[in-house]
Amino acid sequence: MEQPRIIAAAFAPMSADKNVYVKALDRYSSYLQAHKVSGVFINGSTGDFPSLTTAERKSITLEWAKHRLPSFKVIDHIGHTSLKIAKDLALYAADKVDGIAAIAPYYFKPKTMDSLLEYCAAIAECAPNLPFYYYHLPILTGVDFVMAEFIEKVTKRIPNFRGIKFTHDNFDDFVKCKEFEQAGYEMLFGFDEYFLDSLNKGANGWVGSTYNHLMPLYFEIYRLSLSGKVVEAQKLQNKVLEFVEILNSFGGYNGVSKGLMTYLGVELGPSRYPHHTPNEATFHRILNQLEASGIAEYLPLPGT
Repeated sequence: MEQPRIIAAAFAPMSADKNVYVKALDRYSSYLQAHKVSGVFINGSTGDFPSLTTAERKSITLEWAKHRLPSFKVIDHIGHTSLKIAKDLALYAADKVDGIAAIAPYYFKPKTMDSLLEYCAAIAECAPNLPFYYYHLPILTGVDFVMAEFIEKVTKRIPNFRGIKFTHDNFDDFVKCKEFEQAGYEMLFGFDEYFLDSLNKGANGWVGSTYNHLMPLYFEIYRLSLSGKVVEAQKLQNKVLEFVEILNSFGGYNGVSKGLMTYLGVELGPSRYPHHTPNEATFHRILNQLEASGIAEYLPLPGT
């Protein structure tokens, strides 16, 4: 059975004083590769990019560039509310990573699709030899154009356009976007809670944060689904939902999910404001809940 192409949305490594600490990426990269992750999506939402300086984002890009392999790709999110900064980040990444991606500006938002295309084209041409992905995340950006229509237009304006990181539950639009894959474009589904639904809709590439923690679970969902064991696959998919709900209940997903990596043998430090990293006693409660729910057996805990 062919291995699914699953890319982990990477956390930003921090020291205890919440400064970026890129040396932590050696252990992090080894961990992800050992668990058969196909690559990393860096400086994205999971990586707290709005809380990082431009210099910090560049330092993360430079360090991850050292971990690229033919079997382990690095996609760098370089989007920003400032087009000038986004272009600068794209220029910096041009000779260091396997692809770049950009989210829509989310303060002064593009009011038309043509405006969004103008933004994407200006960024993509700064790294013309790299695949460019549009990062569709309307729940956070408030920018929600029909992506099938976007692809029809973007392919005429951006020669290095490669696809979309599609983080939305609009499956009608997603299926229409999938039709463009015949022309060489990629749809990377980005809503972990709908992994199985996306698989049933033809998804063959994924990017998300829970792939940092639950790769054994996703491989089993994938295996069961392709074997026609739909009910069993759905039961495991429900555990993904429960995992997210448990972590959310302890103060918010981002900070808690990053802190949980310590218990998987990868120390990535605390999260920056506004995210909160629980203390050790709280994490023991979290782990107890994950144990009681049956989720812990799918966590690659050290020694298991």
